Amino acid sequence: MCMRRCLVGLTFCTCYLASYLTNKYVLSVLKFTYPTLFQGWQTLIGGLLLHVSWKLGWAEINSSSRSDVLTWLPASVLFVGIIYAGSRALSRLAIPVFFTLHNVAEVIICGHQKCFQKELEHVSSPSGPPSMKRGEKCHPLKESLGGHLAAQVLVGAPNTFQHIKTSPAKICSALFLLAAAGCLPFNDSQFDPDGYFWAVIHLFCVGAYKILQKSQKPNALSDIDQQYLNYLFSVVLLAFASHPTGDLLSVLDFPFLYFYRFHGSCCASGFLGFFLMVSTVKLKSLMSPGQCAAWIFFAKVITAGLSILLFDMMLTRATVG
Repeated sequence: MCMRRCLVGLTFCTCYLASYLTNKYVLSVLKFTYPTLFQGWQTLIGGLLLHVSWKLGWAEINSSSRSDVLTWLPASVLFVGIIYAGSRALSRLAIPVFFTLHNVAEVIICGHQKCFQKELEHVSSPSGPPSMKRGEKCHPLKESLGGHLAAQVLVGAPNTFQHIKTSPAKICSALFLLAAAGCLPFNDSQFDPDGYFWAVIHLFCVGAYKILQKSQKPNALSDIDQQYLNYLFSVVLLAFASHPTGDLLSVLDFPFLYFYRFHGSCCASGFLGFFLMVSTVKLKSLMSPGQCAAWIFFAKVITAGLSILLFDMMLTRATVG
């Protein structure tokens, strides 16, 4: 089992590294800065591969109810914002800078949990509601508010929601991430206002997406179901947006449009994005959140380090230090 987890983790890191380096090559070296087309292509390939995997029995996609799909629709809109703004930002920023700004999304999630926790702590006070005695049964409320855990809250079980408290260590970590991102513009020798602007939009979309994802009803949509809906919605929305944004006509002037390097890189980016999604889902299913975070951190460090060697990047002393 341990060996299997290591193989899944290494596979995830490999896909993560290859996917980001390939995207960076297309966006910054070849300068294919048409995000509606590039991201539309990636989501189209991902959706087709996922659909084929489902038909072959390699992946399980459940037939979700209309209410579940409509509930997930805002998250799909945010997903489009994530990939569109992320593509814009990555084309202008170095990968280490992009990762540093991307991490600020955790600050948004931490802040949301901290504000939400205040309400939960009030609900889970040991004394319980004044109209109900400790130990009193409340089957109708138990049924309507979500099972045994809700019943424990209503009868005044102490520390019911202790497991979602925001620890001081997590708060300090979020503050450090925020401070690191705040110092970047003053120490970035390649400061690009547009790149930072799109990175900020990207991180807000990531934060809001993860908050919506965690607020979904248990067992409503699996990770694969969510990603399948994201792919479908993204392909449709980006296809319609390609003409108003001017990408559909501007791409005809792209100098590498008929070069095999461009075709090969775009194909690779589509397949690598799909493999990264699959390996991420597998990683989350086999490991605890802490272990997943450790592997993601490891993948980011490797990707950021290799990107410095592979791509042109001027480093200031502050960045190196």
